[in-house]
Amino acid sequence: MKKIVIYYVSLFILFQSNLLAYSSNPKDFVYEMVNDAISKLADKNLNQNQKSIFIEKIARENVDIKGLGLYTLGELRKSAAKENVSNFQKSFEKYFLKSLTSRLTDYSSSKFEIIGEDKKSSNYTIIKSKVIPNDGGPEIKIDWRIYTKNPEKPLIRDLIVEGLSLARTQKEEFASILSSNNNDIEILIDKLEEFVNN
Repeated sequence: MKKIVIYYVSLFILFQSNLLAYSSNPKDFVYEMVNDAISKLADKNLNQNQKSIFIEKIARENVDIKGLGLYTLGELRKSAAKENVSNFQKSFEKYFLKSLTSRLTDYSSSKFEIIGEDKKSSNYTIIKSKVIPNDGGPEIKIDWRIYTKNPEKPLIRDLIVEGLSLARTQKEEFASILSSNNNDIEILIDKLEEFVNN
């Protein structure tokens, strides 16, 4: 299951090319990003490094990395020193980007379909989709949590892959590290930096 999660964490960040402007409608936003990415990633002229740079640009532009980082830190974000929270956010961004780029795979051989949408509030819409691998593998259902506080600029806040929230999973992993280390945020930061530097 963890491999599936990692696969689709990488997948969701790939879904836009060269920072093109996509629709502000959440359903169209996801659809356009995915289909554009599938087309772009089929380009044999892109090497691994170029794809990694591409992913980082897309992540910075279309994922709410700051919001995701604060969510994964949990309640400690309210009680920890501001400087430590700031340092955590910087380390989390590097960790997040490396996690994605280090597991880059070519997704150009999968078929993507939007199967529904559920507007939860003025700030959140869930876009329901599925990925059908062309190699005959089982289809995977993915719900995209799209943050629309700025209605002109949707952001990806989370993916729920086969019912498993990637953001919640990361939060639980960080909580486990913190609980084993007396809630010392600096130890968590050190572990993130260790991952980035290896």
